[in-house]
This record gives sequence, C-alpha cells and structure tokens, in this order.
Amino acid sequence: MTTQLPPIELTRIVALALAEDLGRGDITTDACVPPNVMGQCAFRSRAELVVTGGAIIGEVFRQIDPEVRVHDLVLDGTRLAPGGVLARISGPAASLLKGERVALNFLQRLCGVATVTRRYVDALPSGSKTRIADTRKTTPGLRALERRAVRAGGGHNHREDLGSAVLIKDNHVAAAGGVSAAIRRCREQAPHTSRIECEVDSLAQLEEALAARADIVLLDNFDDADVARAVEINQGRAILEASGGITLERITKLAQLGVDVISVGALTHSAPAVDIGLDWED
Repeated sequence: MTTQLPPIELTRIVALALAEDLGRGDITTDACVPPNVMGQCAFRSRAELVVTGGAIIGEVFRQIDPEVRVHDLVLDGTRLAPGGVLARISGPAASLLKGERVALNFLQRLCGVATVTRRYVDALPSGSKTRIADTRKTTPGLRALERRAVRAGGGHNHREDLGSAVLIKDNHVAAAGGVSAAIRRCREQAPHTSRIECEVDSLAQLEEALAARADIVLLDNFDDADVARAVEINQGRAILEASGGITLERITKLAQLGVDVISVGALTHSAPAVDIGLDWED
C-alpha cells in the first residue's frame, strides 16, 4: 500500500497542468458539445502495466467540474493486462473531454514509472532483503507523484530533498578536502537523528569512510568484483548502497553479492510512458 500525497500538493500540481492545457478554454468542445449532454468513459490500458495515479484522476476532474464522478478505480500497485480498465468517469460530456488529456498525461507517466520499478523489484532473488530505491533524478515539479509511483511499483524512496538527509557526494568530498573531513564536519553539524551517508568511488575511499564511521556508504559505479570486495571489507559495519551504471540485468547479481540498497535513477529519469487510452462508452 502507498502513502497518500498531501492534498495541498496534489491540488497545486494539477492546477498547474490544467492552466497549461485549459487556460484559454477549449474552443472545440465548447463549440460542438451541448452542455446538457452526459457521458461515460473508461481509462483502458493498451499494454501490460502497474497501476498508479487514481488520486490524480479525481483531482483533475474535481477542479474542472465537481459533477464528474470517478468509479471502478483500480488500486495502486495492481498489475493490469492490455485492455484492462483503470477507472471510469461519468458526468457532463464537455467536462470529460476538457480533462481527458491532462488526466492521461499524468496516468501514462506515473504508470510508466510504477511499471519500470516493478521490473527491477521482480529481478531481486526470492527472499532478498535488498531494496530497490529511486533517486532525486525526477521530473521538476513532479517528484512527489513520481516517488509515489515508485512505491506503487514495490520500490522504496531515497531522500526526499537536500534538506531531508545527509548524503556526501564526490563533489562534497573534493570541496571539503577528503572523505574523512567531510564526514567529520557533517557529523558535527547534523542532527543526532540523522544518519551520515557518503559516496565513494574506490575501495580506498570505502576504507576511509568506514574508519570515519559513516552509517551508509554509497558505492558509485563499482563493478561486480569491487562490490563483492566492498561487502567483504564492510563486514556489516555500514549499510551498503550500490548506485551508478545500474541496469536491470545487474539487479540479481548485486543483490546476491549482499548490498542492502540498489538505487536506480532510471526508475524516474528514463521510464517510458505507458499506452493508456480514454474510451467513450455508451
């Protein structure tokens, strides 16, 4: 089950999308569809997908016309075969037409993220405790929605933003004068409730990060042999996260090697939109 997006955030995101598409009105619909005509439509999958984004449908049409009703809504995380119905909407036909494209744009994007995430999660060995996590490589303005889609696909979320957790990257290390110095300074400044994560790009830096008592170490662009060696060196002292150059084909092997987290930017920055249509029903 996924957590709910804060209503104020959902309202803001949908309002921006509607202003973009409907800000100057819909001259086609207003010209050819009488206001008293009613209709019903079904959001239908054209390909196999993992469902998410039901709340978006409701918010899009709530802002356009409170008379529109959403029903037969499929739960987030559900696998849907081609031809399956994600949801139905009914109400004034003009209102359905005005919100169609915006609702579909959101659904196709978010279901795409959830579907790709599920492929990565499914690649984990049976019984594995390794987590598949997203990154901050999200579409500007849509991070909250895309992170929720990752959870719908069975994945986990990395830090929400720059203020939510300490993550020392390679450029921090360079600017701070080394791994040890960066970790020490962060530990002095960070709240006692915050873990310290440090990115390393070599086994030597891993040793240094462990000596400085990093809580989490991100193995950046390590090949499988170096990941195996890192797990051996670590001996359970820190949480190990593999990231960089992660492909679907590597997931099983990385989990078998014993990393705790595999973070994958492709869950959000490269997920293709899935094909969903809105079919008019009598």
